[in-house]
Amino acid sequence: MNKNEIGLYIHIPFCKHKCDYCDFVSFANKEELIEKYIQALITEIKQEHLEKYRIKTIYIGGGTPSVIDSKYITEILNAINTKYAKEITIEVNPGTVDKEKLQSYYNAGINRLSIGLQSTNNKLLKQIGRIHTYEQFLITYNLAREIGFNNINVDLMIGLPNQTILDVEKSIEEIIKLNPQHISVYSLIVEDGTAMESKIRNGILKLPEDEQERKMYWVVKTKLEEAGFIHYEISNFAKPGFESKHNYSCWEQEEYVGVGLAAHSYINKTRYSNTENLSKYLTNRTQNITIYEFQNIEEQEKEYMLLGLRKIQGVDIQKFKNKFTENPIYLYREELNKMFKNKLIEIDANYIRLTKKGIDLANLVWEEFVWIV
Repeated sequence: MNKNEIGLYIHIPFCKHKCDYCDFVSFANKEELIEKYIQALITEIKQEHLEKYRIKTIYIGGGTPSVIDSKYITEILNAINTKYAKEITIEVNPGTVDKEKLQSYYNAGINRLSIGLQSTNNKLLKQIGRIHTYEQFLITYNLAREIGFNNINVDLMIGLPNQTILDVEKSIEEIIKLNPQHISVYSLIVEDGTAMESKIRNGILKLPEDEQERKMYWVVKTKLEEAGFIHYEISNFAKPGFESKHNYSCWEQEEYVGVGLAAHSYINKTRYSNTENLSKYLTNRTQNITIYEFQNIEEQEKEYMLLGLRKIQGVDIQKFKNKFTENPIYLYREELNKMFKNKLIEIDANYIRLTKKGIDLANLVWEEFVWIV
C-alpha cells in the first residue's frame, strides 16, 4: 500500500528571551519543564502513528529550538522514521549554539539550518528585544559552514522601528557576501499584546511610513536577484534548487502533521490544533487535540488561491483544474476581473500571479478571497 507523503512540523516552545514583537506560543525561563515537555512530545509522536505516512520534510521550529540540549533533538528525531525526509530544518538563534551542538544536529541528520538574524545593525537588534549581536551571528554561521551545513537560511526583517533604507541595504549586502542558500525577508507585523505594540502605542518607538517600507522591500528584491537569488514567494529568496521544500509543500496545500504545543495539522481536508496551554499539554494527552475546521470544496479552492498567489510564479491554472475539476478563471471571474482592472494581478495561459502593484497591496488581494461567500 502506498503511504501518503506529509510534512512534519515539531514545535519547541522554549526560548531564552521573548522578543518584543513575538506573539508565538513560547516561554522564556522555563528550563525546568524542558525534559517533561520532550517526554510529552515523544508520547504524542508515538500516538500520531506517523509510520502510516512517508515523511518527506521535517521542520523544527519554536520558540527557539536551539536553546534546549541537543540530546533532546536527537531523541525526537530517533522517534521518527526520517528515511524519506529530503529536508530536515531546525531554527537556530545566534548565541544559543556552539560547535558541539551544531555537530550533534548534523550527526542526527539535520541538513538545513534557519538562522534568525533579523538585522546586521546591533542597535536595531537591541531595540526589538533580540539578545544577540551580528558578531554572534557570524560565529554561528561560520561554525555551521565549518561543520558541513550547505543549506542555510538567514531570516531578516524590514519595517522595524527607526530602520532606514540604508540599514536594509547594508544588511542585505553583508549577508549576500556570506553566500547563504536561502534568505527570508519578513515585514514586521505588530501584534496586539506584545511589548512592541505597547512601545509604539506609547510613542517610545516609531514605525517607518508604508511607502518607505515598500521601498525597503524592492531594494531587497533587486539586490538579491542581482546576486543570483530566485524570488519564489513573497518573503522568500533562494539560490536555484534551494527553495524551502517544507514551506513550499504548505503553499501547495499538501498535507502536514504538527506535533507539540499549539502545533497545527492538515490531514484529510481537516485542520487540527493542539492546545496552547502548556500544563494541559504536559498532563492530559487525551484532551490535547481540537478539530477546528473541516474544509468543504469551496474553502479548499479559496485557500488554494490565497496560498498560490503568495508564490511569485502564481497559481498554476492546470494544477487547479486537476485538483478541483474547475477553471479558477471562470470560478473567480468577478474577483479576478476587479483585481485585473486595478492592475493587482496578471493572467497568462498558465498562471494567475500578482503584479508589482499587487505585491505592494497584497492585503487587498487576500481580502477579495477572504470575503467570498
